[in-house]
Amino acid sequence: MLVLGLAWVGLLVYELTVGLSPLMERAGLLIWGIFIVDFGLKLLLAPDKSLYLRKNWLTAVALLLPALRVLRIFQALRILRLARVARGLRLARVVTSLNRGVGVVGHLLSRRGVGFVALLTVLVVLVSAAAMMSFETGSPRFLTLGESVWWTTMLVLTIGSSEGPTSTEGRLLTALLALYGFSILGFVTATLASYLLEGSDSAKTDRVIEEIRLLRKEIEEL
Repeated sequence: MLVLGLAWVGLLVYELTVGLSPLMERAGLLIWGIFIVDFGLKLLLAPDKSLYLRKNWLTAVALLLPALRVLRIFQALRILRLARVARGLRLARVVTSLNRGVGVVGHLLSRRGVGFVALLTVLVVLVSAAAMMSFETGSPRFLTLGESVWWTTMLVLTIGSSEGPTSTEGRLLTALLALYGFSILGFVTATLASYLLEGSDSAKTDRVIEEIRLLRKEIEEL
């Protein structure tokens, strides 16, 4: 399931940047079917099904959205010229797929440590860059995946850029990326401070242990 989760995210990035071939579309449908069976079995075995659904509602949404493609709703939206609705659904797919990617990375690295944050950031930047290319069609800032990755990386590092997205979906994704960037900045700052203070904390601990030893000795003498 972890491998399929990574493949699912990879297919999403490829679809947003290049487009899927018929073979890739069938592979995506197969993975989607496996995810539905897995989710259904977990829901069936859950002692409290309503609690399970509340905790995994993003996963449920992620499994529901591909059904719109099967039902050709996206094609109907294009006919009705409701491209903004289609882009909104695409943004929802990006967010829910990233949620699955977070779960995969969390299982691989136990959801802690610098390695988890670094791999998660790479995943967020790559998927978000592909989404920006899809939302900002024709923008010189997002013509290629490399340029889009560079812009997204600068945003996550809270450096930012003078040129931003113009679409509503792109701006919403930018806000989410900025929030993620501030969160990562706090984590990096805390990690660096912990590393720098590690030596002084160790010395302080030694002093406390020595004081406790002396107190015990005084107590014994008393």
